[in-house]
Amino acid sequence: MRSYTLHLPADARPGESIGLDRAVLVPDGFVWPAFAFTVLWFLYHRLWIAALAVLVGLVALAIAGIAFGLPTGAGLIATLLAAWLIGLEASSLRRWTLARRGWPVRDAVIAATPEEAEARAIGRWLEASPNAPRPPFPSGPSRRAEPVIGLFPAQEGAR
Repeated sequence: MRSYTLHLPADARPGESIGLDRAVLVPDGFVWPAFAFTVLWFLYHRLWIAALAVLVGLVALAIAGIAFGLPTGAGLIATLLAAWLIGLEASSLRRWTLARRGWPVRDAVIAATPEEAEARAIGRWLEASPNAPRPPFPSGPSRRAEPVIGLFPAQEGAR
């Protein structure tokens, strides 16, 4: 099972189908294509700033390796570790870019396949209407408000 986030334009309203054809579903977790193709993956997904940052970081890593005289094996390991970090953070950078463009996270679902995640997310979006009654907060033990003076609560019998 994998988690996915649903991104829709800021003007989309719950319960309406307008804009669902442009919905973006971003899977969470490690992204193998971002690990293997790094900058090309970011360019494919139109993440221009992230692609530029990754490219600058990889070039800086290569220059630092040459400047410090790292052997070829150490340089390869450093590059693989940088690519691993890129694969781990690619989904987060994609979500950040979508939110910056006005497509905030609207829902999160857990599903086995992307198709199942899309069906769940869109189904939940269409069922949610702004006028639908919301479930009440769960009832549970409540505490009586205690007077607080400064940073510490007043103790019984102490003045």
